[in-house]
Amino acid sequence: MIEALDADVLLLLDVDYDAGHLAVRALAGDLYPHLFALRPNTGLQTGLDLDGDGRRGGAGDAQGWGRFSGQGGMALLSRLPLGEARDFSDVLWRDLPAANLPPMAPEARAVQRLSTTGHWDVPLRLPDGPDLRLLLWSATPPIFDGPEDRNGRRGGDEALFWLHLLEGRLPHAPPQGPVLLMGKANIDPSAGDGAQGAIRALLAYPGLRDPAPAGPDGSLATADFRAANGPGLLRTDYILPDRGLRVLRSGVLWPPPEDPLAHVVARASRHRPVWVELEPP
Repeated sequence: MIEALDADVLLLLDVDYDAGHLAVRALAGDLYPHLFALRPNTGLQTGLDLDGDGRRGGAGDAQGWGRFSGQGGMALLSRLPLGEARDFSDVLWRDLPAANLPPMAPEARAVQRLSTTGHWDVPLRLPDGPDLRLLLWSATPPIFDGPEDRNGRRGGDEALFWLHLLEGRLPHAPPQGPVLLMGKANIDPSAGDGAQGAIRALLAYPGLRDPAPAGPDGSLATADFRAANGPGLLRTDYILPDRGLRVLRSGVLWPPPEDPLAHVVARASRHRPVWVELEPP
């Protein structure tokens, strides 16, 4: 599947982290000489009983749900050199402007990070012109909680983090130069669960462009949740280029059932790869 995409830059999600990057290097092979991966929040224990089951140290007590530290992380592969990244994964949820927090104990509010997995700003060194700032994230699904809608609220705020950063409402400086948002918001703008208003606000931000990548059938869906009475086909994964970048082509890798690649793509994830071809700035 990686060969079929033939991307210059590839963001892998739900890949387990290891300190030596052995798993990611095996996936990269000889195709991608440059990679970036940090220990994610998934599985990183808080020391508290966040899920209220009377015990500490479980998957639901971590900063992001995970049975072990590093489960389901992110990794960036690139054919082009990468610059020094900024990692916002330790930003506390309570510190986001107008944070949509559910009811939480004070000790939980004091340690709970916003990022389920991570929020990264990674410069991509282009042969000519300014760096392209890659803004990367992978948010929680808006389910597996209760009436307090903890995950739905959190996923919405994870998307809104980028708006706050781009508009200069955080203690961190906005990225300099053109940006490219890439990640799994786990929110469809018009269907399913999740903070639809948050992703619609991100899609409507005037500094970004939504190329609306589509599959072969013209659908904007990027994930298949039709099994087990799920919500169906949803658009949950996004690539949003800077308004100043020219989009040449875009799409969703969703092979038809008769294509030999279809089985590989379906086994890899419910989510399908989204791609965008850009003219360099």
